[in-house]
Amino acid sequence: MRYNVTIQETLASTLQVEASSQKEAELAVDRLYRNGDIVLSADNYLTTKIAVNKHLPFYKSPSNDFTLIQGDCVETLSKFKFGFDMVFADPPYFLSGGGISCQNGRVVCVDKGEWDKPLTPDEMDAFNLRWLTAVRDHMKENATIWISGTHHNIFSVQQQLLKLGFKILNVITWAKTNPPPNISCRYFTYSTEFIIWARKSPKVPHYFNYELMKLLNDNKQMTDVWRLPAIARWEKSCGKHPTQKPLSVLARLIQASTQPGAWILDPFSGSATTGIAANLLGRRYLGLEIEEQFLAISRARREEIESLATRYDYLAKLEKAGVVRMSEGGIVMEEENQFYGVPWL
Repeated sequence: MRYNVTIQETLASTLQVEASSQKEAELAVDRLYRNGDIVLSADNYLTTKIAVNKHLPFYKSPSNDFTLIQGDCVETLSKFKFGFDMVFADPPYFLSGGGISCQNGRVVCVDKGEWDKPLTPDEMDAFNLRWLTAVRDHMKENATIWISGTHHNIFSVQQQLLKLGFKILNVITWAKTNPPPNISCRYFTYSTEFIIWARKSPKVPHYFNYELMKLLNDNKQMTDVWRLPAIARWEKSCGKHPTQKPLSVLARLIQASTQPGAWILDPFSGSATTGIAANLLGRRYLGLEIEEQFLAISRARREEIESLATRYDYLAKLEKAGVVRMSEGGIVMEEENQFYGVPWL
């Protein structure tokens, strides 16, 4: 693991100065210091501060098309200005309340971590409003945002989107073709998640690749019900994330709403499925994530597709699933000058 660590030493000295005011005293000492008449040495040592710089990249791909930064998304986004073409967000669903599910034939607890513990309705609304406000400020005027969720959080997300002036375009129902079984047998089996698609401005047109979506759907209009499987075993080759989304879902929505070369932001990056799909399809990516273990998985996944054989293998799997055409995928651009001026690079 590599970290950017800053060592900061503080030296201090106190002088007595004759002056008519506080400001004049400060200016007099400033002149003496700048002229070299006052020199601080090890005898003036006060403190040492050592800290990881969390706003420098945790990882950058060799072609600069994939960047990970460790930190809270709101705090990190406040450090720079940049307009993204698209955002995908998979925020906490707040459903880790001790429930159970079935995985690989075993009963397991569905708790994801402290970050997913249930909140009160007011707390959830405040959380969603906070991060959506920060993300909106970093979207281009014609940009769109996709947000996944279940009944636990999606209604709160929808209300905050409307409060901030977004225009909701669709609510996609992702109907999983291989959901886990219903253990309790007291209600219908949970097999769906929702993905809200919204644009930043009600009056600014957004990009939608209607023709490609129709082509991928046997030349029929694609509906807002997507029948796609949950994550496949081969997508966990670098480690496991408790809420990892399948590449098929991300590949479809990225192609639908962006053009090659677009910048995509994921404020809850997790294991960076958004970034892997983006790079496979010739888009560029910034992922923000707090948890170091998930950043490590993300880096390993991106390093994995440095191999052209692996990259084409992944694209072939996505083509077999019916979510890409190989001609629409591609190898990411490598010209360094196209990244000039991007703050985290």
